[in-house]
Amino acid sequence: MQKLAEICVRRPVFATMLILGLVVLGLDSYRKLGVDFFPKIEFPIVTVTTTLRGAAPEEVESQISKRIEEAVNTIAGIDDLSSLSAEGISIVTVQFVLEKDADVAAQEVRDKVNGILSQLPRDADLPIVEKVALDAAPVINVAVSSPRDLREITRIVDDRIKKNLESVSGVGQVRFVGDRTRQIQIWLDGDRLHAYNLNIDQVRAAIAAQNVEIPGGRIDQGPLELSVRTLGRVQSPRDFEQVIVAQAGGAPVRIRDIGYVVDGVVEPRSLARLDGAPAVVLEIRKQAGTNTLEVIGNVKRRIEELRPSLPPDFKITYSRDQSTFIQGSFEAVQRHLIEGGLFAALIVLLFMRNWRSTIIAAIAIPTSIISAFSLMKWMDFTLNQITMLALTLMVGVVIDDAIVVLENIYRFIEEKGMPPMRAAIEATRDIGLAVTATTFSLVIIFLPIAFMQGIIGRFMSSFGYTAAFAIMVSLLVSFTLTPMLCSRFLRTPPAGDGPKSKQTRLFRAIAGPYRKMLVWSLAHRKTVVALSVAVALSSIPLAIGIGKDFLPTDDQSQFEVSVRMPPGSSLAGSEEVMKQVEAELAQLPGVRNLLTTIGADIRRQVDRASVIVELVPIEQRRHTQQELMLMARERLQKFRDLVVSVQLPALIQGATRYDLQFYIQGPDLARLEEYSTVLMKRLSEVPGVTDLDSSYEPGKPEVQVRINRDKAADLGVSVASIATAVRTLVGGDEQVTTYREGDDRYDVQLRVSEEFRNSPDALERLFVPSAKLGNVPLSNVASLELTTGP
Repeated sequence: MQKLAEICVRRPVFATMLILGLVVLGLDSYRKLGVDFFPKIEFPIVTVTTTLRGAAPEEVESQISKRIEEAVNTIAGIDDLSSLSAEGISIVTVQFVLEKDADVAAQEVRDKVNGILSQLPRDADLPIVEKVALDAAPVINVAVSSPRDLREITRIVDDRIKKNLESVSGVGQVRFVGDRTRQIQIWLDGDRLHAYNLNIDQVRAAIAAQNVEIPGGRIDQGPLELSVRTLGRVQSPRDFEQVIVAQAGGAPVRIRDIGYVVDGVVEPRSLARLDGAPAVVLEIRKQAGTNTLEVIGNVKRRIEELRPSLPPDFKITYSRDQSTFIQGSFEAVQRHLIEGGLFAALIVLLFMRNWRSTIIAAIAIPTSIISAFSLMKWMDFTLNQITMLALTLMVGVVIDDAIVVLENIYRFIEEKGMPPMRAAIEATRDIGLAVTATTFSLVIIFLPIAFMQGIIGRFMSSFGYTAAFAIMVSLLVSFTLTPMLCSRFLRTPPAGDGPKSKQTRLFRAIAGPYRKMLVWSLAHRKTVVALSVAVALSSIPLAIGIGKDFLPTDDQSQFEVSVRMPPGSSLAGSEEVMKQVEAELAQLPGVRNLLTTIGADIRRQVDRASVIVELVPIEQRRHTQQELMLMARERLQKFRDLVVSVQLPALIQGATRYDLQFYIQGPDLARLEEYSTVLMKRLSEVPGVTDLDSSYEPGKPEVQVRINRDKAADLGVSVASIATAVRTLVGGDEQVTTYREGDDRYDVQLRVSEEFRNSPDALERLFVPSAKLGNVPLSNVASLELTTGP
């Protein structure tokens, strides 16, 4: 390094171009770096999602979850295997050890699941195997409200907004919440079905067979070829009423004779409201590994491009917008970085009392920091809280080498009377080994952070690399640019004046006490050692007493209130409850708007709701976000039947919202429920514990159809036909066929009218297919029991 310093002193253009090249690369890399809140991290977690519509949680567990668990449990490297079995859906989560490659893990799970597809129920959808991308969380919600009908809003939003946003760079998924999608519904009259001795299977088969469009081949006419196509599709929704189902007494029985057709919407399983007004929400998730700010910026730009083509009464509002918080955090750290560099230069000026020396030393800060951006781009890092923290911390470190070299050069000029060029060479050679040793000792401190194991290591890896590279660049600057600038810009003090820099009042004020303290320390070595040990040991109780958390709690100017209704709540019932919750939250000071969603989770649970509480900027309110969250908890305590949780919106996909979780395992579900109830009661008595909840939810009301197999066999009714008929008549066959209008296709649903399915007594009036009698009442082959389940 000393030889490099001599070359740079004698060849100033080489030194300038060397450092300038690093700076140019750094500036170009900075322009291309993404901005995010957290580094790009990936954990080997794979989920297997399987849908079995209408199945009870116990059936889902025994028929799907357990079989998938048994299949994937043989894969090497599994750290944790868990499953969630709910009504109609199974979610198996496979968490591997951190050393496992996520792509390999996903492929191994996929292979195992494919091997047991034949063992799953025939009417179950194919399992969806996917990696859990922690950075693929929803980044922004686009809420569209209008005085128009929700079905019309949904159609316009789907055609003009959603399809355009799906093609935006970086957008992974655009998901509807609160939408009302068009559906052609055929409502059957149970009594008329019985009067015409028709069963649901006949009706379904007739509708499917009389609404088809099948290619008929080709006709060759010499040089001309004609395609043959049979046009058998229904041309309008009302035409479904003309479909002939059967013959009775020589006359055709049409759909209009046993029911009626409605051009309606799919049964609502979600709802959205913006400040109390109905809305349609687009929940936008970014692709894994993409830049959050860039994706949100692209989405907003695309919406602004589409806005002129939208109806003038459409109001578009952004909610859960992460870009505001991330951009604010980044700008704050960026400001601190610049301020830190300026203050470091001012401190140097205060002690050196020479503006030339200050500029030479201060140049090391921007050159080292900017050059570090090239490594960050090369290693695919982003500008986030971790990397920016490393650069901010390095502001006071990267200038050290330059100060040591500069001070020694100035000392050679001042005390030995050497000319600046010779002093730059000799002084750098004199101090070179010490500077190198100091720099590498700092690198050894920060670089191991890049190789830390575990979850903390995944977050802090970029911190270690960024800090180490900035320090190494500062060493290069101190042996190249600093000696060259000293040789060209430092001035030799006038002869005979002596070493003036060490005769200033500031230097004497510091040097005198320091010299006395040093002499005393050398004379009382044991005392100094004892004091040092005592100081080191005192850090232990201080570390124990200080608060600990994985991440700091920042004011994001928004928080989320999650609400779980009593088991069995309907969408309409949940909506009425949430209106009361909204009224309480609207009274909080500093609230800008409230976005309420019901049934927005993947399972479309209508007894689950959440409210995104958007606050005005922190400088415009008197209360902090944490204080407002506490106020929200206090206001919502009056709702005794609700399970309420007030939390910050998750910035990491899949991250739990709870600080502490207890897992209770055992073979008896009833005993587990008993133990968990006792545990939650005791935890509620612990000061500071809030938002208690359990993953087991008992007491959901259900009607169980218990089949009398002997009677069913005598009457020629199979168990499968009973189950299929009940599911179609009550739950509805959501796609018995499709209706095409223009370029769009809509599902056609077959279902019995509401008066035949609004109570257990009404269900007994339904008829199921019989091979001997055509139809028999459900009450003849089964009994209905009102009970509860998980």
